[in-house]
Amino acid sequence: MRPKIYGVQPKENRLVHVFFDDGYVRVYDANMLIQRGGIFQQLDDDIIFFERCTVMNGTLAWDLTGQRDPEECVDICPDTIFERCPIVPQDQIA
Repeated sequence: MRPKIYGVQPKENRLVHVFFDDGYVRVYDANMLIQRGGIFQQLDDDIIFFERCTVMNGTLAWDLTGQRDPEECVDICPDTIFERCPIVPQDQIA
């Protein structure tokens, strides 16, 4: 059974620490997503990136409308985060 995401913490340089219930923290880099443009371009806005970053739909998401509507968000497949994102060393978690 795959660990579940229980928290996220947006960081500088469009990185996000993603907290899993197995005790590990992985880092997601949103820069490639932003470069795709379209709806993802909204993540380049500081208010959206930092204030609307949340756990929704069981994964890292950005609540684009502020209404907690799971249909109005940008979310990342939790398998992608777990399988492809590097683990953050303990001394870098704040």
